[in-house]
Amino acid sequence: NLQVVLGEEVGRVRLITLNRPRQLNVISSDVVSLLAEYLEKWEKDDVAELILIKGAGRAFSAGGDLRMFYDGRKTKDSCLEVVYRMYWLCYHIHTYKKTLISLVHGISMGGGAALMVPMKFSVVTEKTVFATPEASIGFHTDCSFSYILSHLPGHLGEYLALTGARLNGKELIAAGLATHFVPSEKMPELEKSLMSLNSHSESAVKSAIEESSVEVQIDEESILNKQSIIDECFSKDSVTDILQSFEAEARKEGNGWIGPVLKGLKRSSPTGLKTTLRSIREGRKQTLSECLKKEFRLTMNILRMAISPDVYEGIRALTIDKDNSPKWDPPTLDSVEDEKVNLVFQPFEEALELQVPDKEECRWDGKYETSAYATSAMKD
Repeated sequence: NLQVVLGEEVGRVRLITLNRPRQLNVISSDVVSLLAEYLEKWEKDDVAELILIKGAGRAFSAGGDLRMFYDGRKTKDSCLEVVYRMYWLCYHIHTYKKTLISLVHGISMGGGAALMVPMKFSVVTEKTVFATPEASIGFHTDCSFSYILSHLPGHLGEYLALTGARLNGKELIAAGLATHFVPSEKMPELEKSLMSLNSHSESAVKSAIEESSVEVQIDEESILNKQSIIDECFSKDSVTDILQSFEAEARKEGNGWIGPVLKGLKRSSPTGLKTTLRSIREGRKQTLSECLKKEFRLTMNILRMAISPDVYEGIRALTIDKDNSPKWDPPTLDSVEDEKVNLVFQPFEEALELQVPDKEECRWDGKYETSAYATSAMKD
């Protein structure tokens, strides 16, 4: 029986390995429980000073286990516990008292990226791929990403959340969503040197990582170089307005990159897009705790099909039947009423809400503000 999360203790260093390589290390309820268990234990352990997280095989983590949600659709609340625990885990990672480092090789998406971005140090490679593609399958950007994405410069957050666009390792560094870029052939060596550090002070850890890391430049055609178009289009009030504005841009000379992105947006769940846009916009004015509480409500209401069965149809089309032709209900943006969308945002009774503390020292706060990309975005 494969242990889905491995925990190793070496001196003062602790290593967590997500160990479902054939499933791209997706996050099941067992994974959430074990991760929470290790992190809680080591935070209280005076010997443990440094905690590393990595993924086995070619992926870091492809995010939540969609099949688990699909199989749970008959019994309305079967996923309540795992969702609750996952959001608590996200809160815990953001506010963790010890130095956390993620070594991110390969895919890091959705909930998997929640084990990367908030870390004190997140190391990526040329094979790292990040995305938050939840809206497209009728879900919403969760696991604290309504907080993280809404704090990116301009309207990049809306763009990433609605389109599910992928960022590579270099782009993650530029956007401040990761801290260091290390060529993949140097990763094993870096892991070794972190495991055998004498001092675990932040500066010692940082210089150990910097010995393997390299400076990066984003490619000319990177989406991060399209900030003015993104801000122009994705600042619009509604998803419909965003699409219209984006279509107008697509007709201009040199904007060929927009076509495929638009196509993806038009294939996405209308309910998922509307819910996600509102969640990101609210995230700008919310604390981390408020975002997580809101995401918990959204997730439970979406899984309970409060306004639409889209999430199950999206998962079916993507991972069960793999026909990639979902039938959305309601089928168009116009037919998704705002009053209906309001329903999934309604607070629960206090006892049923996600109970996370309101006061937090959040590690991720402002990480991107020091990034090269943010600095140049502010100049524009």
